[in-house]
Amino acid sequence: MAAAWAPGPAGAQALRPYTIVGGAIPDSLTHAPGDAARGRALVVDRSSTCILCHSGPFPELKFQGDLAPSLAGSGSRWSEGQLRLRLVDASSLNAATIMPSYYRVEGLSRVGPVWRGKPILSAEQIEDIVAYLATLRD
Repeated sequence: MAAAWAPGPAGAQALRPYTIVGGAIPDSLTHAPGDAARGRALVVDRSSTCILCHSGPFPELKFQGDLAPSLAGSGSRWSEGQLRLRLVDASSLNAATIMPSYYRVEGLSRVGPVWRGKPILSAEQIEDIVAYLATLRD
């Protein structure tokens, strides 16, 4: 089953349209591959919030999260499209998830004033993180 999404009128014009197909967003949000090196930098940066909940193959980081699955082996467990959907809107897969919707602005609750009407990550950042997570095969 395919679900299509397109930007709404209220503050979401910067978001790029995407289609969900079978639990994945198969097409890149930017129509170009992401940069895995930039993606790794985003994942390990605490401001992106990834490592606040997830651990992974980041030996240089002393403190990593343990609330969510390890990111080690992400590329073996999920396709790029499945990773992309988890970043864009994990709640579409699990309504009870605590993972933020990084590329969604409508239908959210308890959003801080700074983030209202804008995504946490850009389409380019989503693609960079997808590119990096896809390399984690062990």
